[in-house]
Amino acid sequence: MKATIKCNKNSILAEIDKRIYGSFIEHLGRAVYDGIYEPNHPQANELGFREDVLDAINELNVPLVRYPGGNFVSGYNWEDGIGPVEHRPRRLELAWRSVETNEVGLHEFMKWAELANTEVDMAVNLGTRGIDAARNLLEYCNHPEGTYYSELRKQNGAEQPFNIKTWCLGNEMDGPWQIGAKTADEYGRLAEETAKAMKLVDDSIELVLCGSSSSKMPTFGEWEYTVLEHAYDYVDFLSLHLYWDNYENDTANYLAKSLEMDRFIKDVVAICDAVKAKKGSNKKINLSFDEWNVWYHSKEVDSKRDPWDIAPPLLEDIYNFEDALLVGLGIITLLNNADRVKIACLAQLVNVIAPIMTVKDGEVWKQPIFYPFMQASNFGRGKVLTVQSNSETYNSKEYKNIPYVESTVILNEENQEVVIFMVNRSLEESQLFEADLSGFDGLSLIEATELSENDPKKTTDKNHESIKIKNNQSFRVESNVITGEIKPLSWNMVRLSFE
Repeated sequence: MKATIKCNKNSILAEIDKRIYGSFIEHLGRAVYDGIYEPNHPQANELGFREDVLDAINELNVPLVRYPGGNFVSGYNWEDGIGPVEHRPRRLELAWRSVETNEVGLHEFMKWAELANTEVDMAVNLGTRGIDAARNLLEYCNHPEGTYYSELRKQNGAEQPFNIKTWCLGNEMDGPWQIGAKTADEYGRLAEETAKAMKLVDDSIELVLCGSSSSKMPTFGEWEYTVLEHAYDYVDFLSLHLYWDNYENDTANYLAKSLEMDRFIKDVVAICDAVKAKKGSNKKINLSFDEWNVWYHSKEVDSKRDPWDIAPPLLEDIYNFEDALLVGLGIITLLNNADRVKIACLAQLVNVIAPIMTVKDGEVWKQPIFYPFMQASNFGRGKVLTVQSNSETYNSKEYKNIPYVESTVILNEENQEVVIFMVNRSLEESQLFEADLSGFDGLSLIEATELSENDPKKTTDKNHESIKIKNNQSFRVESNVITGEIKPLSWNMVRLSFE
């Protein structure tokens, strides 16, 4: 089989917002406690953060981390996480039915973010709280000095403001599981007024409005339209959330599920633009895909856990190779929609449905999904090119005309590189891949790599990280045409330099 792509150096789809490679840390399970923070660990620094975990995170080159939730934020009082740690309250955390110690709060997380070389996407509680708590938190974080909350921040040890620029207006407010869930009109009005107040405090921030928590919600579409009608003038992004599963144990069908993401994006863009047209607005609302990943391996175990533990091991999916391929397909899909998707957060970063896992008092290890994300985040910076692609297709249980090969092409003018990411969905057949790149002078191969396995169910664990990136020696460059063989069930990257 053969797959081909054609593109031109001057045919730019979009500039990639670096925040498309964001991730997520929620006060959930062992993401914070025994994840990023374990003060008694041999590799903990003076702040209690694990240096080995930070090293793995820095390999991923994550530019933005959403915090502190997630469902957690809808019952969270941000004031519980400031001031002397010994005076902070322990709370029943209702979203995940755990006990929250508040040992890690706002100041601690901002210090961690600095160590992780990342910015923070801060969520405010619009479940049990609202306008007042949100504007006060923003004043605390971003106002320089001379007011009650800015001076309180300084008293608590942060002389300079945190200058957090990206903020989420609640989380999944359409979901009946959410503490303080609301109708579209209830949320739309609250979000509008909260956004208005927050922009008065700091008009340099960007705000993310909650879209549907899934495209399968019964209110999907109607929810987006209604909340945008209310809050359009004050917000900058609309959120999307998507989690994949393979309960049917059908690899061919499972790997087609990235098509859901593409359809979801295009449907929400259409709604955003419909509201724009109705309002006669010149403003464009872009998208924040601020939760996406595979999530299903751990659900049965989690359903049997007793409540009210501190940092219980929740949502600890152990990923296999087909999960890594689907995550790679998700990355390609996000990049191919980078004209409207400006923020995306792989949910989550450590221990909780995560690329990075830790052992209490022990080591850190990388899951299969780590590798496609790592390569994309490090090498997929710059501009996405518009591509004409041709691949043979197949049908599965739920989907039709699924291309065996999905790809995206990135132009990095700063580094004078062209980078191609591609996934071969075929379970059995290699593909001859050919890329015709016009407009480039002096193309030469830097590297070609692959992540491939014969067994889609293969996993890694703390003792055996057996899934690794390998070199692909088959790729050749002749003038502006690049050819090579991509194996069945493989994630691939080709990097080329140009003059």
